[in-house]
Amino acid sequence: MKRLLISASLAASAVLPSAASAQAIPAAVVAVVDLDKVTTDCNACKTASAALRAQLQAYQTRESTLATPLQTEGKSLQAAVDALNGKEPDAALKARITAFQTRQQSAAQDLQRQQQQIQRNQQYVQKQVSDKLGPIYTQVMQRRGANVLVEQGATLATAGALDVTTDVVAALNVALPTIQAVAPAAPASTTQGR
Repeated sequence: MKRLLISASLAASAVLPSAASAQAIPAAVVAVVDLDKVTTDCNACKTASAALRAQLQAYQTRESTLATPLQTEGKSLQAAVDALNGKEPDAALKARITAFQTRQQSAAQDLQRQQQQIQRNQQYVQKQVSDKLGPIYTQVMQRRGANVLVEQGATLATAGALDVTTDVVAALNVALPTIQAVAPAAPASTTQGR
Protein backbone atom coordinates (compact mmCIF):
# COMPACT_ATOMS: atom_id res chain seq x y z
CA MET A 1 0.00 0.00 0.00
CA LYS A 2 2.87 2.28 0.88
CA ARG A 3 4.42 1.68 -2.56
CA LEU A 4 1.14 2.47 -4.25
CA LEU A 5 0.90 5.80 -2.40
CA ILE A 6 4.49 6.69 -3.28
CA SER A 7 3.88 5.83 -6.95
CA ALA A 8 0.71 7.90 -6.99
CA SER A 9 2.54 10.75 -5.28
CA LEU A 10 5.35 10.65 -7.89
CA ALA A 11 2.85 10.55 -10.73
CA ALA A 12 0.96 13.53 -9.30
CA SER A 13 4.15 15.53 -8.85
CA ALA A 14 5.08 14.86 -12.46
CA VAL A 15 1.70 16.15 -13.68
CA LEU A 16 1.49 19.27 -11.47
CA PRO A 17 4.44 21.18 -12.94
CA SER A 18 3.12 20.80 -16.49
CA ALA A 19 -0.32 21.94 -15.41
CA ALA A 20 1.17 24.93 -13.61
CA SER A 21 3.22 25.92 -16.65
CA ALA A 22 0.15 26.13 -18.90
CA GLN A 23 -0.91 29.76 -18.93
CA ALA A 24 -4.25 31.24 -19.67
CA ILE A 25 -4.57 33.07 -22.98
CA PRO A 26 -4.70 36.83 -22.38
CA ALA A 27 -7.85 38.71 -23.21
CA ALA A 28 -7.99 39.91 -26.80
CA VAL A 29 -7.25 43.58 -27.35
CA VAL A 30 -8.41 44.19 -30.90
CA ALA A 31 -7.45 46.96 -33.30
CA VAL A 32 -8.96 47.51 -36.73
CA VAL A 33 -7.29 48.77 -39.93
CA ASP A 34 -8.90 49.76 -43.23
CA LEU A 35 -6.47 48.40 -45.83
CA ASP A 36 -8.27 50.05 -48.73
CA LYS A 37 -7.79 53.42 -47.07
CA VAL A 38 -4.15 52.61 -46.28
CA THR A 39 -3.36 51.81 -49.91
CA THR A 40 -5.19 54.87 -51.24
CA ASP A 41 -4.03 57.39 -48.62
CA CYS A 42 -0.32 56.62 -48.31
CA ASN A 43 1.74 59.17 -50.24
CA ALA A 44 3.82 56.68 -52.23
CA CYS A 45 0.69 54.64 -52.97
CA LYS A 46 -0.99 57.68 -54.55
CA THR A 47 2.03 58.29 -56.76
CA ALA A 48 2.30 54.63 -57.77
CA SER A 49 -1.43 54.47 -58.47
CA ALA A 50 -1.17 57.49 -60.78
CA ALA A 51 1.78 55.87 -62.59
CA LEU A 52 -0.18 52.62 -63.04
CA ARG A 53 -3.19 54.56 -64.38
CA ALA A 54 -0.90 56.30 -66.89
CA GLN A 55 0.46 52.91 -67.99
CA LEU A 56 -3.08 51.62 -68.47
CA GLN A 57 -4.05 54.71 -70.48
CA ALA A 58 -0.95 54.27 -72.66
CA TYR A 59 -2.00 50.65 -73.24
CA GLN A 60 -5.51 51.70 -74.24
CA THR A 61 -4.14 54.34 -76.60
CA ARG A 62 -1.78 51.80 -78.17
CA GLU A 63 -4.63 49.32 -78.53
CA SER A 64 -6.75 51.90 -80.33
CA THR A 65 -3.83 52.99 -82.51
CA LEU A 66 -3.23 49.42 -83.63
CA ALA A 67 -6.88 48.41 -83.97
CA THR A 68 -8.18 51.25 -86.14
CA PRO A 69 -6.05 50.65 -89.26
CA LEU A 70 -6.40 46.88 -88.86
CA GLN A 71 -10.18 47.15 -88.79
CA THR A 72 -10.18 49.36 -91.87
CA GLU A 73 -7.88 47.00 -93.74
CA GLY A 74 -9.85 43.96 -92.56
CA LYS A 75 -13.08 45.43 -93.94
CA SER A 76 -11.37 46.19 -97.25
CA LEU A 77 -10.03 42.65 -97.51
CA GLN A 78 -13.41 41.18 -96.58
CA ALA A 79 -15.08 43.28 -99.30
CA ALA A 80 -12.51 42.04 -101.83
CA VAL A 81 -13.13 38.41 -100.82
CA ASP A 82 -16.91 38.91 -100.91
CA ALA A 83 -16.66 40.42 -104.42
CA LEU A 84 -15.13 37.17 -105.65
CA ASN A 85 -18.46 35.39 -105.01
CA GLY A 86 -16.77 32.22 -103.79
CA LYS A 87 -13.98 32.19 -106.38
CA GLU A 88 -10.40 31.60 -105.32
CA PRO A 89 -8.49 34.87 -104.56
CA ASP A 90 -5.56 35.68 -106.80
CA ALA A 91 -1.95 35.70 -105.57
CA ALA A 92 -1.94 39.43 -104.85
CA LEU A 93 -5.04 39.21 -102.64
CA LYS A 94 -3.66 36.14 -100.89
CA ALA A 95 -0.45 38.07 -100.19
CA ARG A 96 -2.45 41.01 -98.81
CA ILE A 97 -4.44 38.65 -96.55
CA THR A 98 -1.26 36.95 -95.29
CA ALA A 99 0.40 40.32 -94.61
CA PHE A 100 -2.74 41.49 -92.80
CA GLN A 101 -2.82 38.37 -90.61
CA THR A 102 0.87 38.83 -89.78
CA ARG A 103 0.29 42.46 -88.73
CA GLN A 104 -2.76 41.40 -86.74
CA GLN A 105 -0.78 38.72 -84.86
CA SER A 106 2.10 41.12 -84.27
CA ALA A 107 -0.27 43.72 -82.84
CA ALA A 108 -1.90 41.12 -80.58
CA GLN A 109 1.51 39.97 -79.29
CA ASP A 110 2.60 43.56 -78.70
CA LEU A 111 -0.54 44.30 -76.70
CA GLN A 112 -0.22 41.06 -74.76
CA ARG A 113 3.39 41.90 -73.78
CA GLN A 114 2.34 45.37 -72.67
CA GLN A 115 -0.60 43.99 -70.70
CA GLN A 116 1.63 41.43 -68.96
CA GLN A 117 4.09 44.19 -68.04
CA ILE A 118 1.29 46.25 -66.51
CA GLN A 119 0.18 43.23 -64.48
CA ARG A 120 3.77 42.64 -63.29
CA ASN A 121 3.98 46.32 -62.37
CA GLN A 122 0.76 46.13 -60.34
CA GLN A 123 2.00 43.04 -58.51
CA TYR A 124 5.36 44.69 -57.86
CA VAL A 125 3.69 47.75 -56.34
CA GLN A 126 1.52 45.53 -54.14
CA LYS A 127 4.56 43.52 -53.02
CA GLN A 128 6.48 46.64 -52.02
CA VAL A 129 3.55 47.81 -49.91
CA SER A 130 2.85 44.43 -48.31
CA ASP A 131 6.55 43.90 -47.49
CA LYS A 132 6.49 47.10 -45.42
CA LEU A 133 3.09 46.56 -43.82
CA GLY A 134 3.98 43.42 -41.82
CA PRO A 135 6.48 45.14 -39.51
CA ILE A 136 4.27 48.24 -39.36
CA TYR A 137 1.34 46.17 -38.09
CA THR A 138 3.50 44.82 -35.28
CA GLN A 139 4.78 48.29 -34.34
CA VAL A 140 1.30 49.82 -34.34
CA MET A 141 -0.13 46.95 -32.31
CA GLN A 142 2.63 47.28 -29.70
CA ARG A 143 2.27 51.07 -29.52
CA ARG A 144 -1.53 50.87 -29.17
CA GLY A 145 -1.52 47.85 -26.84
CA ALA A 146 -3.37 45.52 -29.21
CA ASN A 147 -2.70 41.81 -29.56
CA VAL A 148 -5.07 41.25 -32.52
CA LEU A 149 -5.29 43.33 -35.71
CA VAL A 150 -8.30 42.82 -37.98
CA GLU A 151 -9.05 44.25 -41.43
CA GLN A 152 -12.09 46.49 -41.24
CA GLY A 153 -13.80 44.65 -44.09
CA ALA A 154 -13.80 41.47 -41.97
CA THR A 155 -15.82 43.08 -39.19
CA LEU A 156 -19.52 43.74 -38.85
CA ALA A 157 -19.14 46.82 -36.65
CA THR A 158 -16.39 48.48 -34.64
CA ALA A 159 -15.94 51.44 -32.35
CA GLY A 160 -13.92 54.31 -33.78
CA ALA A 161 -11.39 54.06 -30.95
CA LEU A 162 -10.26 50.68 -32.30
CA ASP A 163 -9.31 52.09 -35.72
CA VAL A 164 -5.53 52.35 -36.22
CA THR A 165 -5.67 53.13 -39.94
CA THR A 166 -4.21 56.62 -39.50
CA ASP A 167 -1.30 55.17 -37.50
CA VAL A 168 -0.62 52.59 -40.21
CA VAL A 169 -0.74 55.22 -42.99
CA ALA A 170 1.64 57.51 -41.09
CA ALA A 171 4.09 54.66 -40.46
CA LEU A 172 3.87 53.52 -44.08
CA ASN A 173 4.62 57.05 -45.30
CA VAL A 174 7.83 56.98 -43.27
CA ALA A 175 8.81 53.37 -44.11
CA LEU A 176 7.98 53.61 -47.81
CA PRO A 177 8.60 57.13 -49.14
CA THR A 178 8.61 55.95 -52.76
CA ILE A 179 7.34 52.98 -54.71
CA GLN A 180 8.78 51.76 -57.98
CA ALA A 181 5.91 51.49 -60.46
CA VAL A 182 7.89 49.47 -63.01
CA ALA A 183 8.75 45.91 -62.13
CA PRO A 184 12.20 44.57 -62.88
CA ALA A 185 12.44 42.72 -66.17
CA ALA A 186 10.91 39.28 -66.08
CA PRO A 187 13.52 36.53 -66.05
CA ALA A 188 14.10 35.10 -69.49
CA SER A 189 12.78 31.59 -69.76
CA THR A 190 15.57 29.20 -70.49
CA THR A 191 14.86 25.90 -72.10
CA GLN A 192 17.56 23.39 -72.42
CA GLY A 193 16.97 20.76 -75.02
CA ARG A 194 19.05 17.61 -74.69
